[in-house]
Amino acid sequence: MSRRRALAGALGGTAAVALAAVAGVILAGSSSGANASARPGSPARLSVSGGYIPQPLLTDLAAAYFTVTNTGGTPAQLVSVSSPLAAHVTLHTTTGTTMYQVPSLTVPAGGRLTLGTGADHLMLETLTRKPPVGDKVTLVLHFAHATPATMTVTVPVRPTTYHPEG
Repeated sequence: MSRRRALAGALGGTAAVALAAVAGVILAGSSSGANASARPGSPARLSVSGGYIPQPLLTDLAAAYFTVTNTGGTPAQLVSVSSPLAAHVTLHTTTGTTMYQVPSLTVPAGGRLTLGTGADHLMLETLTRKPPVGDKVTLVLHFAHATPATMTVTVPVRPTTYHPEG
């Protein structure tokens, strides 16, 4: 059993949900149309917006969120992420209150992949340091079937109570 699941189980229902909301542990996301006029079959064209990392409560684990928009006509797969802040970055999805590691996340053609609390998300594991609020963290996103195939983004560290608008 993973340390996160053991911690959530030990805390029980309400406390686990409260911890997850603050620590960014139980998360989920959605995909929705962003550009219905994308030419079918055209290469995926990606942009990233709205990225942030809530300041981690733990010294070795953090979550990251952002939105990837695809204005092309071909879906793209986010297949891996790396960061100097973490030894490992893993991709996750959530079903109900259970978080699962997945090999990739899909950015639909003419649509978007939104990583957020209660949705798809990244877990930064074995942190090299605990970043303070206001710090900037570099994430290198690796995609299959996309232009560009690799994107480097810098996201701010926000307070644990931060909730983006929209």
